Amino acid sequence: MSEIAYNLYRVSTTKQVDKVKDDIPMQREACREFAQRMGWTVGKEFLEKGVSGFKVSATDRDAIQELKAAALRNEFQILLVFMFDRIGRIDDETPFVVEWFVKHGIRVWSVQEGEQRFESHVDKLMNYIRFWQASGESEKTSMRIKTRMQQLTAEGSYTGGGVPFGYQLEKRGRLNKRGKEIYDLVINPVEAEWVVEIFEKTVKYGYGSHRLATYLNENGVRTHSGAKFQCNTIIRILRNKLTCGYMVSGDTVSPHMKELQIIDEKMFERAQYILEQRAMKNSDERQIALSTKSQAMLSGVMFCAHCGGRMTSNMHTEKYTVKSTGEVKEKHYLRYICYHRSRKLCDCDGQSVYSAEKVDKAVIEVVASIFSKISDAPDEAELRKEYNKEMQKCRAKQTKLGTELKKYQKQYDKLNEEIANTLIGESFYSPEQLSAAMTTVQQRIAVINQQLEKIGNEMEQKKASMEKVRPMYEMFKGWAEEFRLATVEQKKMIISQVISRIEIGKGYKINITLNMEYEQFCVGWNGLNNL
Repeated sequence: MSEIAYNLYRVSTTKQVDKVKDDIPMQREACREFAQRMGWTVGKEFLEKGVSGFKVSATDRDAIQELKAAALRNEFQILLVFMFDRIGRIDDETPFVVEWFVKHGIRVWSVQEGEQRFESHVDKLMNYIRFWQASGESEKTSMRIKTRMQQLTAEGSYTGGGVPFGYQLEKRGRLNKRGKEIYDLVINPVEAEWVVEIFEKTVKYGYGSHRLATYLNENGVRTHSGAKFQCNTIIRILRNKLTCGYMVSGDTVSPHMKELQIIDEKMFERAQYILEQRAMKNSDERQIALSTKSQAMLSGVMFCAHCGGRMTSNMHTEKYTVKSTGEVKEKHYLRYICYHRSRKLCDCDGQSVYSAEKVDKAVIEVVASIFSKISDAPDEAELRKEYNKEMQKCRAKQTKLGTELKKYQKQYDKLNEEIANTLIGESFYSPEQLSAAMTTVQQRIAVINQQLEKIGNEMEQKKASMEKVRPMYEMFKGWAEEFRLATVEQKKMIISQVISRIEIGKGYKINITLNMEYEQFCVGWNGLNNL
C-alpha cells in the first residue's frame, strides 16, 4: 500500500491565485507530478490564499493547525510542499514547526529541495539557516515594496488601495512599464461638494463626527461601498491630507497637486486643530466645545473665576402665575452653572448660577468691538517690520557674544600652551594657577554657548511665528467680516477660536483671555468687562 501525502499550497496575496508563476495551480501541478513519481497517493490538499508566511504565525493559520490534528490521528505519512518556505518564513518559529511534524512521524518533503531530515546537528542547523534566509528575503521584499511605494508617492502617482471619498479612478493614457494603461486618481465633482460641506460644517458650525454622519445619511449620501457613514469615516475624511492636494505614504509627502485639491489648506489646518481639541482627555485644557447644538454661546471656554472649574449650561424652566387671570405659565431660559459649587466639590465662594443671555450678550459685544477695530490693527507689513527689528536685535546680540566667545577661546588656547612651559620649568605660573584659570575660562565659554543657543532658539520661534502671521491675519479678518451676520453656531465656533478662556465671578465680573495667536491684532485690549 502506497504512502499517503497531504499537500500544502500557499500564496501571500490573493492576486497570485490565478497567475502563471508562483501561484496555487502551478504548485498543485508540480506537487501532484512529484507524488506520482515517488509512488505516493495524494490524500488531501490544503490551500492558503493571501496568507503571509512572514507575518502570520503558524498558530493563526488554519491549514497548519488542521495538518497537525491530522498528523496526530495518523491520517498521512508525508507533508509535501512546492518549497519549504510555503510552510512559513518566520525564522524563530517555522524550523520548529517542521521539526514537530518530523518528530510525530511525518516526513516533510519539498518538490524543489528534497526531504528535510533531523538526524544530526548539521540537519538542524541547515533547517534553521534555510528559514532564516527565507525570513530575510521577505524582509528585503517588504523593504523594496515600501521604498517603491514611497517613491511613487513622492512622484504624485496613485499607488492603489481604497479610493478616498471625494475621488474616483480614471484612465488618462498613462502606461506602466509593461505598456498597460493604468488608473489615475481624479476628483469626483459630486462627492467633492460633500467633502467641502463636511469641512465647513466642522470648522464654521462646530459639527461633530456623529452629527455629520447623521447629516450625510439623512441626505442620502453613501460611501463608495454603498454603506452609511460612520463617525470613523468622517474622521478619516477630515484627516486625509489628499483633500488639500498632497499624497501621503508614511513619512513621504508628494509635491502639491492642485488638480487633486478640494479644500483650502487654512480650512484643513483649522479642522485638524478642532479634532485635536476635541480629542483631549483633560476637559480643562480643551478650548473647542464638544458640541454646538446647545444655544449657550460660550460652551467650552467659560470658567468660574473663583474656583477655576469649567462652567456647564442647561435650560432652566420657571413656572409663574399671571395675577390677573390665575393662569400658570412657564418661562425657559439658559443659564451657566459652576459645576464644582453646584455639586459641592470644593469651597467655591462664587455664584452658582449666571444668566446665559446676560453673559452671552456682554461677550458678543466685546468680540464685536474687537472685530470693528480690525482696520486699526497692525497689518502684515507692520508686523513684519517689527519682526525685522526684533531679529536685528537678536543678530546684534549674536555678534557681540560671538566676539566675546573668540576672545575666551584665544585665552584658553594660550593657557593650554602655557602648560607645556610648566612641564619644563619655564613658566611663571604653577600648574594649580593654570588649572584654576582654565576652569574659569571654560565656564565662561560654556555660558556664552548657552546664551547663543538660547538666542538661536528664540530666532527660530520668531521666524515660525512670522510665517504663520499672514494666514492668521486673513483668518481673523474673515471672522471680523462674517461675525455680525453669523448664526449662533458660527458665532460659537469663532468665539471658541478667538478666545481661549472666559472667567466669570460674582456681580458678573468677566475676565476674557484672548488666544495668543490673535491677541496681536487686537488694539487696546485689556480683557476686563463688568456688567
